[in-house]
Amino acid sequence: MNSEIVYKTLQKIGIPYEKYDHPATPTVEDALPYWAKIDAIHCKNLFFRNHKGNKHYLVVFSYLKQLNIRQLELLLKQGKLSFASEKRMLKYLGILPGSVSPFGLINDHENHVTVFIDESLFGHERISFHPNLNTATLAISTKDFIKYLDFTGNNYHLIKFEEPEKIG
Repeated sequence: MNSEIVYKTLQKIGIPYEKYDHPATPTVEDALPYWAKIDAIHCKNLFFRNHKGNKHYLVVFSYLKQLNIRQLELLLKQGKLSFASEKRMLKYLGILPGSVSPFGLINDHENHVTVFIDESLFGHERISFHPNLNTATLAISTKDFIKYLDFTGNNYHLIKFEEPEKIG
């Protein structure tokens, strides 16, 4: 997967970013030691499909929160959800498991994927994601994150997770 398209797109639309290189980090637990030096809220990004497989959703929320899929189904009101396959990730986001990121929306030329974002993320000045590869983390302002989403043209909705944040 080519992360260069992410950097070029951010430059094209005038979004400054800070890049932090690190070894491959396919899980939040793997990334935590490298995120410690980054001043940003770090996110979990999960890619789901509906039960028919004709709708796909990217859910973005704080890494400090736990996700209960049944609660998420009620919150999103999109019916029964399941994790999308690697094949679907490649088709709609151009990324592989372990690298799921809103930056994959650059590859969703038909704006098929709907994005749901935990509104609590906007209580932070900066937000971070992988640049479609899990060997780096990019930090941008949360304000610029909305600018990026507007650029992609994908529908997005702010949601309020009821799950309390984990401590520590």
